[in-house]
Amino acid sequence: MAKLPRSENGSLFGDTIVDLGQDVSSNPDHDERHFFAEQTSRADRLNPSPSLDNSPQTADAHYHGHRDRLRARFRDGGESALADYEILELLLFRLIPRRDTKPIAKALIARFGTLAGVFGAPPALLQEVKGVGETVALDLKLIASVAQRMLKSELRGKQVLSSWSSVIDYCHAAMAYETTEQFRILFLDKRNVLIADEIQGRGTVDHTPVYPREVVKRALELSATAIILVHNHPSGDPTPSRADIDMTRTIIDTAKPLGITVHDHIIIGKDGHASLKGLRLI
Repeated sequence: MAKLPRSENGSLFGDTIVDLGQDVSSNPDHDERHFFAEQTSRADRLNPSPSLDNSPQTADAHYHGHRDRLRARFRDGGESALADYEILELLLFRLIPRRDTKPIAKALIARFGTLAGVFGAPPALLQEVKGVGETVALDLKLIASVAQRMLKSELRGKQVLSSWSSVIDYCHAAMAYETTEQFRILFLDKRNVLIADEIQGRGTVDHTPVYPREVVKRALELSATAIILVHNHPSGDPTPSRADIDMTRTIIDTAKPLGITVHDHIIIGKDGHASLKGLRLI
């Protein structure tokens, strides 16, 4: 009698070819459930039965009901009806369609603290969370970029000084969760309308080199008559340092003879912001 070949552990090998060089554990589309679902589906094609449906879709149905309920809660109650991790889970449904995304959403919130922390995190750190690959990390950053563009659009064509809360919201979204210091300048025209928003320098975790002459030179190139200085503190504490204050005063002294006003220097941290003008330091 002909016998099917068996492996050393006694398992049968039919005509299914297994690529031993492929890391199936790292691919949610090739886990054990998906593998056996494919084999069952193949058997169904050979021996169809109208009463049995073992397709991959049915195998995944144990969390389809949960997804439908979560969508219904969002549809009926809006974002206030969901916890932060549930909002993230709802989004991850689209990004990771073949896996239960609740553990991933909870792990992201646990790692980065808040939704803002998740979307502000660098892609490399996002990928340290189990279940988040490069594609998902980049998609999350894309969503963060859309949010920043929306906030920035609130400043266009408006007098910045009369839209101060929008300025703070935009700067916080853009800079609060950066892991190194950035020095940003908002260039304004004579009506205090935004001309340009530029990052002038990037530094280390606690220092960014700033050159007052370059700041003023760029303002003249853009025909700006006023500027707002902004930089972040990756530590999260926005308290200005002595160096922050001295640098700001040097820029003011350099810009003033050329008719350029420094309205403020804002320091952004995860825990809030500080205004040197508001603190009467300039």
